[in-house]
Amino acid sequence: MAKVELKGITKVYEGNVTAVDKADIVIEDKEFVVFVGPSGCGKSTTLRMIAGLEDITGGDLFIDGDKVNDIPPKDRNIAMVFQNYALYPHMSVYENMAFGLRIRKTDKAEIDRRVKEAARILDIEKLLERRPKQLSGGQRQRVAVGRAIVRNPKVFLFDEPLSNLDAKLRVQMRAEIIELHHRLNATMIYVTHDQVEAMTMGDKIVVMKDGKIQQIGSPLYLYNNPVNKFVAGFIGSPPMNFLTVKVVEEGGKLLIDEGSFKIQPAQAHVSYLKPYVGKEVSFGIRPEDLPCTEDGTGGIPAKVTVVEPLGAEIHLYASTPTQSMIAKVPPHHLFKIGDSVRFLPVLEKAKYFDRETDEAIIPADRVEKAK
Repeated sequence: MAKVELKGITKVYEGNVTAVDKADIVIEDKEFVVFVGPSGCGKSTTLRMIAGLEDITGGDLFIDGDKVNDIPPKDRNIAMVFQNYALYPHMSVYENMAFGLRIRKTDKAEIDRRVKEAARILDIEKLLERRPKQLSGGQRQRVAVGRAIVRNPKVFLFDEPLSNLDAKLRVQMRAEIIELHHRLNATMIYVTHDQVEAMTMGDKIVVMKDGKIQQIGSPLYLYNNPVNKFVAGFIGSPPMNFLTVKVVEEGGKLLIDEGSFKIQPAQAHVSYLKPYVGKEVSFGIRPEDLPCTEDGTGGIPAKVTVVEPLGAEIHLYASTPTQSMIAKVPPHHLFKIGDSVRFLPVLEKAKYFDRETDEAIIPADRVEKAK
C-alpha cells in the first residue's frame, strides 16, 4: 500500500472560483482517512485530484513518494468507488469486476482468481452471474467495492459510497467497509458529509469548509479539542449547543452571564476567559454534558419545547427566554412540553469561542500531534 501526501494542493475553476485552497494533508500507509464537511466544501474535488480525475491548479501530490500531478489516472494505481456504483448494466457481476483487469491484459486465470477471491471476501459469490438490475443497492455497492479490490491498488478512494442506501443498510455497510479495511490492511480515503460516518469509520478525520481544511485529527481528538466553532458544531450528534454569554467579574469571581443565569466556569478555563471580561463569547456545551439537576435549583433554567424519546435516552429541546438548546437525558426523566427544567452543565467539558473569529478561546492544535 502507500502513503499519500498533499502539499499545498489547490483547485481553481474558471471564473476564479477556488474549490480547494492550499490543502496540506499526510495520509499514512494503511491509514483510513475520512474527508468530511458540508456540500460544496471541496472534499470530493480533493478526492478527484488524488484520483487524477481533476487537474491540480497548484501544489504537489505524492503517492508512495512519487509526484503524480501529471500522471494519468490509469497509471496511479488507485481504485475509486463512486456514489452511483458506476456499474455496466449489460455486464454480469463477474464481468463488471473483471473489466478493469481485462483492459490491462491480465492473465485470464489470474483474473478468475482475483474476482472469486474478492467475491468471497464480500460474500457475493452467488451473485456473479447476475446483472446489476437484478441486485439490491447494497449488493451493487459490494460489487463496486469488489471491482476496486481486484485491482490490488495502492490506495482505495470512496466518494460518498453509502449515500444512496437506506439508514439500516448504511450502518451495515459502514461495518463491512471497516472490516474490509482491517482485512486488506489498505490505505483508504473516504469522503462523506455524514459526521457519524466520519466518527465511526476514520482513523483520522479531515474537516473541510469552503475549500479550506479546518482541522485534522482522530475522531475523539476533534470531538474533545475543536479548533473553532465550525468543527465543534459539525463533530458530534446531536451537535454542540452554543449560547451567547457575557464574561463578567462579580465579587472577585469570574462568571459567564447569559441574562437568565450566571455560572462560574471551570477553574482551568478562568485564565483563558479573563481577557474577555466585559465581552460576549460563545459558550459551547454538548447535549450529553447537560444533565438535569435533581433538586430543581441552580444551573441553567429553561422551558421544554420538544421531547424526543429514543428508548435508551431522551433528546430534550429546551429554551431560555432568548436561546435554545438540546440535552441528552436518561429515559426515566418524564418531561412534557412546557415543563420547567434546570440543567447543570459539566463545565470542565465546556468550550468557549471568540464571537468575532469563531476560534476556540482555549487553544487546540489544528493538526493532532503524533503520538
